[in-house]
Amino acid sequence: MPFEVPEQKQIRVIINTDAKCEADDQYAIVHAILSPRLKIKGIIGAHFGTRSSTGAEDSYQEVLHLLDLMHMKDKFRVVKGANHKIPDTLTPVSSNGADLIIEEAMKDDPLPLFVTFQGPLTDLASAYLKEPRIAERLTAIWIGGGTYPDGDVEFNLSNDIEAAQVVFNSPIHVWQVPKNVYDMVRVGLAELAVKVRPYGEIGKYLYEYLIQHNMKNGDRPQWPKGEIWVLGDSPATSLLLDDQAFDYDLIEAPNIHSDMSYQHKAGNRKIRVYRSVDSRFILEDFYAKLSLFANPQGC
Repeated sequence: MPFEVPEQKQIRVIINTDAKCEADDQYAIVHAILSPRLKIKGIIGAHFGTRSSTGAEDSYQEVLHLLDLMHMKDKFRVVKGANHKIPDTLTPVSSNGADLIIEEAMKDDPLPLFVTFQGPLTDLASAYLKEPRIAERLTAIWIGGGTYPDGDVEFNLSNDIEAAQVVFNSPIHVWQVPKNVYDMVRVGLAELAVKVRPYGEIGKYLYEYLIQHNMKNGDRPQWPKGEIWVLGDSPATSLLLDDQAFDYDLIEAPNIHSDMSYQHKAGNRKIRVYRSVDSRFILEDFYAKLSLFANPQGC
């Protein structure tokens, strides 16, 4: 990048991603890698429920592929998270991903630690159940959960409801981006053809992989719609750059039921729940950084 970020403004980041599930995780991952404020301490490949019996491995391999396309394969630590949800709210699932979260959280480092979750909360819940002291030593940003106030069926939540129950009933600092908010990051395929595809191997891959997903899911009645996509995981990165201080509410964490509905209970600890995200900033910052990365002589 043609600019530097003062060290005191930098933050530590771990990315937890179900990268092989669909085609939007990749955009959030690349955006994070290209953002100088973020000191990425690791990337965890996460499961994505029953869509694949090897989800964590699939996501892990997808992250490695992205890094290979960016010629950064040896620059970041990449590990696998749990390959399935936790069995109940008392039992963690051991994984290198959960261990990485614990290891980084327990370090004596003045820079704050953020862990972004672009899929289920399995690895965070497991890390907390193994080492509860991490709760006061990190902030979790979760792309997931239904629309407030009542909640609803939502994919990331559905892949580990018990993990979300553990996290919401813990003292972990949580920033939640629910379904109706992450759905705001809508983009046309024509826009991606112009602003992503021309920019290097990684730009070409991001565009073509998304187009493949769009075509593969053409027989689904509701989504996708044909020539748009939602880059719903990208707020996980953008909120690390600007937390949009006037666009969230601090609310008492709801109890989450097995049907993914919310029960609000006075006295529960508070979490940050976003009302909106800035799609213009998210997309334009990503496009600019991708262009600068592909054409460093223009910096």
